[in-house]
Amino acid sequence: MEFIDYYRVLGLDSSASSEDIKKAYRKLARKYHPDLNPNDVSAQQKFQEVNEANEVLSDPEKRKKYDRFGKDWKNADAYERAGGGYSGNTGSFGNRGRGGSDFGDPFGQAGFSDFFEHLFGAGQTFNRSQGGYKGQDLNATLQLEQREVFTTHKRTLDINGQKIRLTIHAGVEDGQTIKVKGYGAPGPNGGPKGDLYLTFQLLPDPSFKREGKHLFKTEHVDLYTAVLGGEITVHTFDGKVKLQLKPGTQNGTKVKLKGKGFPVYKKEGEFGDLFLTFHVDIPTTLTQEERELFDRLAKR
Repeated sequence: MEFIDYYRVLGLDSSASSEDIKKAYRKLARKYHPDLNPNDVSAQQKFQEVNEANEVLSDPEKRKKYDRFGKDWKNADAYERAGGGYSGNTGSFGNRGRGGSDFGDPFGQAGFSDFFEHLFGAGQTFNRSQGGYKGQDLNATLQLEQREVFTTHKRTLDINGQKIRLTIHAGVEDGQTIKVKGYGAPGPNGGPKGDLYLTFQLLPDPSFKREGKHLFKTEHVDLYTAVLGGEITVHTFDGKVKLQLKPGTQNGTKVKLKGKGFPVYKKEGEFGDLFLTFHVDIPTTLTQEERELFDRLAKR
């Protein structure tokens, strides 16, 4: 059993904040997720390593023990027996069951290394009050259009024969994972059910690029309006807006429409901004009269 540098697995150092760990995990979990890398054994192994690193570093108690012992992990048990004051019993960290990362366990097994098992115990939670183990957590991916998460709505899902009624809040982001408590596998020996971890996969919109709460769009403007100025109609995500274009608007000009971006997750009434980049369309076909007018302008 070799020591595993969980910080290095996530591309971080030991001073990383909990938010740094969360961001790094989400980025790598999406990159190596089995759904995006079918039949790629190397990606599956990376995904398992990333999950294990997150399992430890995102849990304050596990991280405390990992940071305390580090490369001296082989002496951890002896230290605790001598009164180190840290309980390493199975389930004492409130694990989510086998494969309890934010993305669940796609391989149907714990996927924990020998190093993890030795330092933290097996990956199941024992429920003493019910006399059984908590069931395995499950994971699922829900694919949605960006427009479907522009407003809060309810949806019924059928996952493994279970009907689940969910409220999907406006502003959900691509790769975001939520926990649906009690919709995992049944627990052995009468234990409680595990949980379901649902990951949202959002399809790109053909007209808008989304970055968090902000939207970006290229707005085409005809040459005459760009030169002379005038009113244009812009299609935003939730309707039309009329804008007054200044005479002499240059190609690549950028403007911001405040509050016309994407809703902020679980913050009612709060929106990002819409950033427009104007693209001036040069006419490709001209009448004889238009050609003569352009010739006259060019000779001035």
